[in-house]
Amino acid sequence: MSWYAYCLTEHRNHTNGTRTRRPFILEGIQGVNGATVLSYPSGEFSVIVSEFDRSAGNLDDKHVLEHARVVSVCFRQGTVLPFRFGTIFDSDESLRQAVRNNRRAFGESVARLKGKAEMHVKLLVRKGTLKPFNDVQIPDTVGGEYLIKLREKAVADRERQTKAKALSVQVHRLFSPLEEEVSCKRVNTDGMLIDIAHLIDSKSVEKYQNRYTNAAKQFKDCEISVSGPWPPYHFLPGKLRTVA
Repeated sequence: MSWYAYCLTEHRNHTNGTRTRRPFILEGIQGVNGATVLSYPSGEFSVIVSEFDRSAGNLDDKHVLEHARVVSVCFRQGTVLPFRFGTIFDSDESLRQAVRNNRRAFGESVARLKGKAEMHVKLLVRKGTLKPFNDVQIPDTVGGEYLIKLREKAVADRERQTKAKALSVQVHRLFSPLEEEVSCKRVNTDGMLIDIAHLIDSKSVEKYQNRYTNAAKQFKDCEISVSGPWPPYHFLPGKLRTVA
């Protein structure tokens, strides 16, 4: 029997404090391919899973949403450590072994993320605010033209990174998160999207959301959006994301 894994939670989140050693159904949730979702106990933790048939076909965008929906439902009930999309254990023993091998890291992560939530801030820098980030084509041959194009590309990249860093610092000061993770990418030819994940205390979500109005006023050259709370996808140790 293969198990599709969504996330790991504290065992007591789904049992009202009682202990059980057998997997049990979580009512009112459907998993990947509409499968029944179960809580699979392992010590003080439970792995949220559903039965999975590898011969049923490849996973696609529809399954990404189904995966995220299960994690979100569990997140409303307590601390979760989301597994990477597509994590599959081929047997009961491989699932239990994964928990045993990572028990210490799981425990430390649950303790660190207890009572925490992830918020997202997206900043779209409007066209015309920056110098156009035209694609710089690097010649295949060496020589003067190659060096010139290489310098042009380096200058454009530095300008984009400098602008992104300055904006992310402003956002950090305004929202005051516990932790943050920032990514930046180009859009079209002269725009830039800065995606910022913030880890905050779950009790301060409303306060965080109320800062959106001030942020919209401060970042006049950007389109800004705030979403959440989400499970802490961006704040797990890397080895927990690839446990299988």
